[in-house]
Amino acid sequence: MPDQDMRLQLLQGWLEECLPVLFQQEGWGEVPQGSLTPASSDASFRRYFRWQGAGRSLILMDAPPPQEDCRPFVKVAAMLADAGVHVPRILAADVERGFLVLDDLGSQTWLEVLDADNADALFEQALQALVQYQLLPVEGRLPPYDDALLRRELQLFPDWYLQRHLGVELNATQQRQWQQICDLLVESALAQPRVFVHRDYMPRNLMLSEPNPGILDFQDAVHGPLSYDVTSLFKDAFLSWPEERVAAWLQRYWQLAREAGIAVPAEFAEFHRASDLMGVQRHLKVIGIFARICHRDGKPKYLGDVPRFFTYIEAVLARRPELAVLGELLASLPQREAQPA
Repeated sequence: MPDQDMRLQLLQGWLEECLPVLFQQEGWGEVPQGSLTPASSDASFRRYFRWQGAGRSLILMDAPPPQEDCRPFVKVAAMLADAGVHVPRILAADVERGFLVLDDLGSQTWLEVLDADNADALFEQALQALVQYQLLPVEGRLPPYDDALLRRELQLFPDWYLQRHLGVELNATQQRQWQQICDLLVESALAQPRVFVHRDYMPRNLMLSEPNPGILDFQDAVHGPLSYDVTSLFKDAFLSWPEERVAAWLQRYWQLAREAGIAVPAEFAEFHRASDLMGVQRHLKVIGIFARICHRDGKPKYLGDVPRFFTYIEAVLARRPELAVLGELLASLPQREAQPA
Protein backbone atom coordinates (compact mmCIF):
# COMPACT_ATOMS: atom_id res chain seq x y z
CA MET A 1 0.00 0.00 0.00
CA PRO A 2 1.42 3.43 -0.93
CA ASP A 3 0.46 5.01 2.41
CA GLN A 4 2.19 2.24 4.31
CA ASP A 5 5.27 2.54 2.08
CA MET A 6 5.40 6.26 2.86
CA ARG A 7 5.04 5.54 6.58
CA LEU A 8 7.91 3.07 6.34
CA GLN A 9 10.11 5.68 4.65
CA LEU A 10 9.25 8.20 7.38
CA LEU A 11 10.01 5.60 10.05
CA GLN A 12 13.37 4.76 8.49
CA GLY A 13 14.28 8.45 8.25
CA TRP A 14 13.35 9.01 11.90
CA LEU A 15 15.34 5.94 12.91
CA GLU A 16 18.48 7.29 11.25
CA GLU A 17 18.11 10.42 13.36
CA CYS A 18 17.27 8.85 16.71
CA LEU A 19 19.48 5.72 16.79
CA PRO A 20 22.78 7.59 17.26
CA VAL A 21 21.26 9.54 20.16
CA LEU A 22 19.76 6.38 21.66
CA PHE A 23 23.00 4.39 21.40
CA GLN A 24 24.91 7.23 23.05
CA GLN A 25 22.35 7.53 25.88
CA GLU A 26 22.41 3.79 26.54
CA GLY A 27 26.20 3.53 26.30
CA TRP A 28 26.03 1.08 23.41
CA GLY A 29 28.77 2.69 21.32
CA GLU A 30 28.56 3.31 17.61
CA VAL A 31 25.38 2.40 15.70
CA PRO A 32 26.11 -0.76 13.68
CA GLN A 33 24.75 -1.55 10.27
CA GLY A 34 21.24 -2.85 10.91
CA SER A 35 18.33 -4.44 9.11
CA LEU A 36 14.61 -3.70 9.46
CA THR A 37 12.11 -6.55 9.08
CA PRO A 38 8.36 -6.86 9.83
CA ALA A 39 7.79 -8.16 13.37
CA SER A 40 4.00 -8.35 13.53
CA SER A 41 0.75 -6.60 12.78
CA ASP A 42 -2.64 -6.84 14.44
CA ALA A 43 -6.29 -6.03 13.90
CA SER A 44 -5.62 -2.32 14.35
CA PHE A 45 -3.65 0.05 12.10
CA ARG A 46 -0.48 -0.44 14.16
CA ARG A 47 2.52 -2.25 12.71
CA TYR A 48 5.70 -3.48 14.34
CA PHE A 49 9.19 -3.88 12.91
CA ARG A 50 12.34 -5.46 14.31
CA TRP A 51 15.65 -3.64 13.92
CA GLN A 52 18.70 -5.88 14.34
CA GLY A 53 22.38 -5.05 14.20
CA ALA A 54 25.55 -6.46 15.81
CA GLY A 55 23.54 -8.75 18.09
CA ARG A 56 21.24 -5.99 19.32
CA SER A 57 17.49 -6.14 18.67
CA LEU A 58 14.91 -3.35 18.96
CA ILE A 59 11.20 -3.13 18.19
CA LEU A 60 9.71 -0.21 16.28
CA MET A 61 6.04 0.66 16.56
CA ASP A 62 4.33 2.47 13.71
CA ALA A 63 1.01 3.85 14.99
CA PRO A 64 -0.25 6.14 12.20
CA PRO A 65 -2.24 9.21 13.27
CA PRO A 66 -5.10 9.93 13.22
CA GLN A 67 -6.18 6.27 13.34
CA GLU A 68 -3.84 5.50 16.23
CA ASP A 69 -2.48 7.44 19.20
CA CYS A 70 0.61 6.03 20.87
CA ARG A 71 0.44 8.32 23.92
CA PRO A 72 -1.78 5.91 25.92
CA PHE A 73 0.79 3.17 25.23
CA VAL A 74 3.55 5.37 26.66
CA LYS A 75 1.47 6.28 29.71
CA VAL A 76 0.29 2.75 30.51
CA ALA A 77 3.75 1.25 29.93
CA ALA A 78 5.06 3.53 32.70
CA MET A 79 2.23 2.49 35.03
CA LEU A 80 2.84 -1.22 34.46
CA ALA A 81 6.58 -0.82 34.88
CA ASP A 82 5.86 0.83 38.25
CA ALA A 83 3.85 -2.28 39.18
CA GLY A 84 6.95 -4.39 38.55
CA VAL A 85 5.58 -6.42 35.64
CA HIS A 86 7.57 -6.96 32.45
CA VAL A 87 6.64 -4.52 29.70
CA PRO A 88 8.77 -3.01 26.92
CA ARG A 89 10.92 -0.03 27.84
CA ILE A 90 10.25 2.96 25.61
CA LEU A 91 13.71 3.94 24.36
CA ALA A 92 12.74 6.71 21.93
CA ALA A 93 9.45 8.30 20.90
CA ASP A 94 7.93 10.68 18.37
CA VAL A 95 4.36 10.62 19.61
CA GLU A 96 3.17 13.27 17.16
CA ARG A 97 4.10 11.10 14.19
CA GLY A 98 3.29 7.82 15.96
CA PHE A 99 6.77 6.24 16.16
CA LEU A 100 8.25 4.41 19.15
CA VAL A 101 11.44 2.42 19.71
CA LEU A 102 10.99 -0.33 22.30
CA ASP A 103 13.23 -2.98 23.74
CA ASP A 104 12.61 -6.43 22.30
CA LEU A 105 10.83 -8.88 24.62
CA GLY A 106 11.46 -11.81 22.29
CA SER A 107 9.94 -13.39 19.22
CA GLN A 108 7.66 -16.06 20.71
CA THR A 109 4.17 -15.30 21.96
CA TRP A 110 2.48 -17.59 24.44
CA LEU A 111 0.04 -18.47 21.68
CA GLU A 112 2.93 -20.25 19.95
CA VAL A 113 4.15 -22.20 22.96
CA LEU A 114 1.14 -22.94 25.19
CA ASP A 115 -0.02 -26.54 25.30
CA ALA A 116 -1.91 -28.84 27.63
CA ASP A 117 1.31 -29.85 29.42
CA ASN A 118 2.83 -26.44 30.17
CA ALA A 119 -0.42 -24.47 30.64
CA ASP A 120 -0.55 -24.81 34.44
CA ALA A 121 3.00 -23.49 34.89
CA LEU A 122 2.66 -20.65 32.36
CA PHE A 123 -0.77 -19.54 33.55
CA GLU A 124 0.52 -19.44 37.11
CA GLN A 125 3.04 -16.82 35.95
CA ALA A 126 0.31 -14.91 34.09
CA LEU A 127 -1.89 -14.90 37.20
CA GLN A 128 0.96 -13.67 39.39
CA ALA A 129 1.57 -10.77 36.97
CA LEU A 130 -2.17 -10.04 36.74
CA VAL A 131 -2.56 -9.76 40.52
CA GLN A 132 0.58 -7.63 40.67
CA TYR A 133 -0.77 -4.98 38.30
CA GLN A 134 -4.29 -5.13 39.73
CA LEU A 135 -2.80 -3.71 42.92
CA LEU A 136 -1.91 -0.48 41.08
CA PRO A 137 -3.76 2.65 42.24
CA VAL A 138 -5.56 3.71 39.05
CA GLU A 139 -8.49 5.83 40.21
CA GLY A 140 -8.55 8.87 37.91
CA ARG A 141 -5.47 7.70 35.98
CA LEU A 142 -7.27 5.55 33.40
CA PRO A 143 -10.58 5.95 31.55
CA PRO A 144 -13.47 4.35 33.45
CA TYR A 145 -15.00 1.13 32.13
CA ASP A 146 -18.40 2.66 32.74
CA ASP A 147 -22.00 2.01 31.73
CA ALA A 148 -21.63 3.93 28.47
CA LEU A 149 -18.50 2.06 27.34
CA LEU A 150 -19.89 -1.36 28.27
CA ARG A 151 -23.06 -0.66 26.27
CA ARG A 152 -21.14 0.74 23.27
CA GLU A 153 -19.16 -2.47 23.17
CA LEU A 154 -22.27 -4.65 23.40
CA GLN A 155 -23.91 -2.68 20.59
CA LEU A 156 -21.18 -3.90 18.23
CA PHE A 157 -22.95 -7.28 18.19
CA PRO A 158 -26.30 -6.15 16.73
CA ASP A 159 -24.77 -3.36 14.62
CA TRP A 160 -21.96 -5.26 12.97
CA TYR A 161 -22.57 -8.98 13.39
CA LEU A 162 -26.35 -9.18 13.14
CA GLN A 163 -27.14 -6.24 10.88
CA ARG A 164 -24.03 -5.82 8.75
CA HIS A 165 -22.84 -9.44 8.58
CA LEU A 166 -26.02 -11.51 8.78
CA GLY A 167 -28.43 -8.88 7.46
CA VAL A 168 -30.68 -9.28 10.52
CA GLU A 169 -32.81 -6.46 11.94
CA LEU A 170 -34.11 -7.26 15.42
CA ASN A 171 -37.89 -7.10 15.75
CA ALA A 172 -39.62 -5.47 18.72
CA THR A 173 -39.56 -8.66 20.82
CA GLN A 174 -35.90 -9.31 20.06
CA GLN A 175 -35.05 -5.68 20.85
CA ARG A 176 -36.63 -6.07 24.30
CA GLN A 177 -34.70 -9.30 24.83
CA TRP A 178 -31.46 -7.61 23.80
CA GLN A 179 -32.10 -4.69 26.16
CA GLN A 180 -32.76 -7.11 29.02
CA ILE A 181 -29.51 -8.96 28.29
CA CYS A 182 -27.49 -5.73 28.14
CA ASP A 183 -28.97 -4.50 31.43
CA LEU A 184 -28.07 -7.75 33.20
CA LEU A 185 -24.51 -7.91 31.85
CA VAL A 186 -23.76 -4.24 32.52
CA GLU A 187 -25.24 -4.37 36.02
CA SER A 188 -23.07 -7.38 36.86
CA ALA A 189 -19.92 -5.71 35.49
CA LEU A 190 -20.51 -2.45 37.36
CA ALA A 191 -21.17 -4.29 40.63
CA GLN A 192 -17.63 -5.68 40.68
CA PRO A 193 -14.67 -4.07 42.45
CA ARG A 194 -12.69 -1.94 39.98
CA VAL A 195 -9.02 -2.45 39.15
CA PHE A 196 -6.54 -1.90 36.33
CA VAL A 197 -7.98 -3.72 33.28
CA HIS A 198 -5.57 -4.52 30.42
CA ARG A 199 -8.58 -5.33 28.19
CA ASP A 200 -6.81 -7.85 25.98
CA TYR A 201 -4.89 -10.01 28.45
CA MET A 202 -4.55 -13.16 26.39
CA PRO A 203 -1.75 -15.47 25.17
CA ARG A 204 -1.29 -13.61 21.88
CA ASN A 205 -0.27 -10.51 23.88
CA LEU A 206 2.05 -12.31 26.28
CA MET A 207 5.66 -12.93 25.25
CA LEU A 208 7.88 -15.78 26.36
CA SER A 209 10.56 -13.73 28.07
CA GLU A 210 12.64 -13.31 31.20
CA PRO A 211 10.96 -12.40 33.48
CA ASN A 212 7.89 -14.17 32.16
CA PRO A 213 5.49 -13.05 30.79
CA GLY A 214 6.38 -9.99 28.77
CA ILE A 215 3.12 -8.04 28.43
CA LEU A 216 2.12 -6.19 25.25
CA ASP A 217 -0.87 -4.39 23.69
CA PHE A 218 -1.98 -2.65 26.88
CA GLN A 219 -2.72 0.79 25.41
CA ASP A 220 -6.51 0.43 25.78
CA ALA A 221 -6.32 -0.14 29.55
CA VAL A 222 -9.22 1.11 31.67
CA HIS A 223 -10.37 1.20 35.29
CA GLY A 224 -12.96 -1.54 35.46
CA PRO A 225 -14.29 -4.94 36.62
CA LEU A 226 -11.76 -7.19 38.31
CA SER A 227 -12.91 -10.37 36.52
CA TYR A 228 -12.35 -8.97 33.02
CA ASP A 229 -8.69 -9.79 32.43
CA VAL A 230 -8.64 -13.20 34.06
CA THR A 231 -11.69 -14.19 32.01
CA SER A 232 -10.01 -12.95 28.81
CA LEU A 233 -6.92 -15.00 29.62
CA PHE A 234 -8.79 -18.30 29.53
CA LYS A 235 -11.57 -17.53 27.04
CA ASP A 236 -9.23 -16.59 24.23
CA ALA A 237 -9.91 -15.86 20.56
CA PHE A 238 -7.38 -18.46 19.42
CA LEU A 239 -7.14 -21.14 22.15
CA SER A 240 -9.86 -23.01 24.03
CA TRP A 241 -9.51 -25.03 27.21
CA PRO A 242 -11.75 -27.59 28.95
CA GLU A 243 -14.25 -25.94 31.30
CA GLU A 244 -12.90 -27.88 34.30
CA ARG A 245 -9.38 -26.54 33.79
CA VAL A 246 -10.68 -23.00 33.33
CA ALA A 247 -12.66 -23.26 36.57
CA ALA A 248 -9.56 -24.47 38.42
CA TRP A 249 -7.46 -21.60 37.03
CA LEU A 250 -10.15 -19.07 37.94
CA GLN A 251 -10.19 -20.48 41.46
CA ARG A 252 -6.40 -20.14 41.62
CA TYR A 253 -6.69 -16.48 40.58
CA TRP A 254 -9.40 -15.92 43.20
CA GLN A 255 -7.10 -17.42 45.85
CA LEU A 256 -4.10 -15.30 44.78
CA ALA A 257 -6.17 -12.13 44.64
CA ARG A 258 -7.59 -12.74 48.12
CA GLU A 259 -4.08 -13.30 49.51
CA ALA A 260 -2.95 -10.03 47.89
CA GLY A 261 -5.80 -8.07 49.46
CA ILE A 262 -7.81 -7.53 46.27
CA ALA A 263 -11.54 -7.29 47.05
CA VAL A 264 -12.73 -10.47 45.37
CA PRO A 265 -16.06 -11.92 46.60
CA ALA A 266 -15.89 -13.98 49.76
CA GLU A 267 -17.21 -17.06 47.94
CA PHE A 268 -15.67 -18.42 44.74
CA ALA A 269 -19.11 -19.29 43.35
CA GLU A 270 -20.02 -15.60 43.34
CA PHE A 271 -16.79 -14.71 41.56
CA HIS A 272 -17.33 -17.51 39.04
CA ARG A 273 -20.75 -16.10 38.16
CA ALA A 274 -19.28 -12.61 37.73
CA SER A 275 -16.59 -14.04 35.45
CA ASP A 276 -19.19 -15.91 33.39
CA LEU A 277 -21.31 -12.79 32.83
CA MET A 278 -18.25 -10.63 32.18
CA GLY A 279 -17.16 -13.19 29.63
CA VAL A 280 -20.48 -13.08 27.80
CA GLN A 281 -20.23 -9.29 27.53
CA ARG A 282 -16.74 -9.65 26.04
CA HIS A 283 -17.70 -12.51 23.72
CA LEU A 284 -20.60 -10.56 22.22
CA LYS A 285 -18.34 -7.52 21.79
CA VAL A 286 -15.58 -9.56 20.13
CA ILE A 287 -18.01 -11.18 17.68
CA GLY A 288 -19.12 -7.67 16.69
CA ILE A 289 -15.51 -6.48 16.40
CA PHE A 290 -14.55 -9.40 14.17
CA ALA A 291 -17.48 -8.60 11.87
CA ARG A 292 -16.45 -4.94 11.81
CA ILE A 293 -12.84 -5.84 10.99
CA CYS A 294 -14.13 -7.92 8.10
CA HIS A 295 -16.59 -5.49 6.58
CA ARG A 296 -14.99 -2.16 7.43
CA ASP A 297 -11.29 -3.02 7.31
CA GLY A 298 -11.29 -5.84 4.74
CA LYS A 299 -9.79 -8.46 7.09
CA PRO A 300 -12.14 -11.48 6.98
CA LYS A 301 -9.84 -14.02 8.67
CA TYR A 302 -11.01 -13.11 12.18
CA LEU A 303 -14.53 -14.31 11.40
CA GLY A 304 -13.15 -17.84 11.46
CA ASP A 305 -12.99 -17.61 15.25
CA VAL A 306 -16.58 -16.42 15.73
CA PRO A 307 -17.89 -19.99 16.36
CA ARG A 308 -15.41 -20.32 19.24
CA PHE A 309 -17.07 -17.38 21.01
CA PHE A 310 -20.56 -18.77 20.51
CA THR A 311 -19.27 -22.01 22.08
CA TYR A 312 -18.04 -20.02 25.11
CA ILE A 313 -21.45 -18.33 25.38
CA GLU A 314 -23.33 -21.62 25.13
CA ALA A 315 -21.25 -23.12 27.94
CA VAL A 316 -22.24 -20.22 30.19
CA LEU A 317 -25.92 -20.40 29.15
CA ALA A 318 -25.98 -24.04 30.25
CA ARG A 319 -25.13 -23.10 33.86
CA ARG A 320 -26.61 -19.60 34.21
CA PRO A 321 -30.42 -19.71 34.00
CA GLU A 322 -30.59 -15.94 34.42
CA LEU A 323 -29.24 -15.74 30.85
CA ALA A 324 -32.05 -17.85 29.36
CA VAL A 325 -33.34 -14.84 27.43
CA LEU A 326 -30.00 -14.66 25.58
CA GLY A 327 -30.39 -18.30 24.63
CA GLU A 328 -33.85 -17.54 23.27
CA LEU A 329 -32.58 -14.59 21.26
CA LEU A 330 -29.67 -16.53 19.75
CA ALA A 331 -31.96 -19.45 18.90
CA SER A 332 -34.23 -17.08 16.97
CA LEU A 333 -31.41 -15.88 14.70
CA PRO A 334 -30.49 -17.37 11.31
CA GLN A 335 -27.45 -19.61 10.84
CA ARG A 336 -24.81 -17.82 12.91
CA GLU A 337 -21.73 -19.11 11.15
CA ALA A 338 -22.72 -17.52 7.82
CA GLN A 339 -19.59 -16.40 6.01
CA PRO A 340 -19.06 -13.01 4.38
CA ALA A 341 -20.17 -12.62 0.80
